[in-house]
Formats: sequence, structure tokens, C-alpha cells
Amino acid sequence: MSDDINQKIGNMVAGNDVVLFMKGTPLFPQCGFSSRAVAILDHLAVEYESVDVLQDMDVRQGIKTFSDWPTIPQLYVKGEFVGGSDIMMEMFEAGELATLMDEKQVAKADQA
Repeated sequence: MSDDINQKIGNMVAGNDVVLFMKGTPLFPQCGFSSRAVAILDHLAVEYESVDVLQDMDVRQGIKTFSDWPTIPQLYVKGEFVGGSDIMMEMFEAGELATLMDEKQVAKADQA
């Protein structure tokens, strides 16, 4: 992986409290796992940035190397890799994801 891509991903992760690398966008997820990840974050009502890996093949490959995790979506909270949609689901169901967001003092999303 090029240093440029590694730095680009690092900047995205460092520059946002919560980042979801996903296929598609929150409004139009392009796979079920990404859709589930968005639904979990929306339910938690936290602010998050999403990165559509389908728009940038370098990021799509690079994020897998960056996290040493083979699948997408991938969730980062305050610079730390949390996991993919299965881990998110398990943590959400156990109440651990909400606790993590509170402990890390993640901003709540503006309610429409």
C-alpha cells in the first residue's frame, strides 16, 4: 500500500470521532452489512463520517491493510478500530457500543 493512501486513511480516521468505511452511502448502502452498520449508528444517534470505498479502489484495498481486517464495513471510534458489522451488531446488542460512544464522548447527531 502506498504511503499516500495510508496517510489519507489515517487522516480520515484521526480527523473524525466516528468513521464508517462502507460500500455506498448512509442513504444508499450498497451491501447488507453496510446497511446494518448505518442502521446501528443511526439508532445510537451519533455523528459519524462515512467513506464510500466503492468510489476509490485505493482506499478500498488500503483500509484492509490499514486495519489488518479483510472485510468492509469497518468502524473507527476516536482513532481506534472497532470492527466490522458482525462485531458492531454484537456490541450493539450487548449495550457495549452505546457505552463506548459515551465513554469516548462522541457527539450526538442533530435530530431532525
